[in-house]
Amino acid sequence: MEANSENLSHPQEFVLLGFSGLWELQNTLFAIFLILYLITITGNATVIVLIHLDSRLHTPMYFFLSTFSLVETLVITTIIPRMLVDLLTEKKTISFTWCLTQFYFYFSLGLTDFLLLAAMSIDRYVAICHPLHYSTIMSRHLCNSLVLGSLASAFLTMIPTTIWMARLSFCRSNVINHFFCDNVPLIKLSCSDTRPIELWDFLLALIFILSSLLVTIISYVAIISTILRIPSASSQQKAFSTCASHFTVVVIGYGSTIFIYVRPSKGSSMDINKMLSLLTSVLTPLLNPFIFTLRNKKVKEVFRDRLWKLRGFLGR
Repeated sequence: MEANSENLSHPQEFVLLGFSGLWELQNTLFAIFLILYLITITGNATVIVLIHLDSRLHTPMYFFLSTFSLVETLVITTIIPRMLVDLLTEKKTISFTWCLTQFYFYFSLGLTDFLLLAAMSIDRYVAICHPLHYSTIMSRHLCNSLVLGSLASAFLTMIPTTIWMARLSFCRSNVINHFFCDNVPLIKLSCSDTRPIELWDFLLALIFILSSLLVTIISYVAIISTILRIPSASSQQKAFSTCASHFTVVVIGYGSTIFIYVRPSKGSSMDINKMLSLLTSVLTPLLNPFIFTLRNKKVKEVFRDRLWKLRGFLGR
């Protein structure tokens, strides 16, 4: 499965091991991941369409949610289609160029996700702690700026990282023990001095992941402090419910990602990383539409109304 040693410095292709150890389950895994992918696309697309069509959801909170759903859809699309192809073929190869392309878009979209989660926490902070000034502070201009700023900073930051990765020498092997071109297994394959890029990756994790987490934590400390001062128990419960979905996604997303990326890569277990990557890149985008909608009365109300209109239209 490996290329000749003299061609490995800059290999033309990599071999993605994926789940090759479960060869007898390849067809079963294909069916499972295909179903999960279709459910994820359908769920996130439903959220985006509902928010776009119904004026009751034209608020900053749902604007960020629809953008987050779109980014999550793109994240899983960078991974799953390629994985499905590999599950049905014996030759699980990916070209060097496509590997780096997947690497670039996956991490650019992933960084965007965390910046959007921070923006959503700021939105909840303003809504609960400064409700009288909410519409003034969270203007359309500010919301658009937060989203565009998140996208631009993430995608621009990953350009030098990807160029740096492309210049590494891969003289050990061209076999990646993963189901996509993740940075940890790529660094493990390199015979170059990877300490500079590992330090760069660690600094990026501090700047993007931990700093956005810090913004989220500070926002929630202020939110909880404000909610606890509300005299009415029912009002407290209502305020907490508006943050519960976002907080759940924050715990899942930050917890698994920090475990994988915000630590040295040399001593990490690839099998553990592979399972946690499934959590962040497959299960989280799958669960997010349900987490954000099942606990949201307004979204459920809009969904029921649209469903009744659709039934009435089809019954004509």
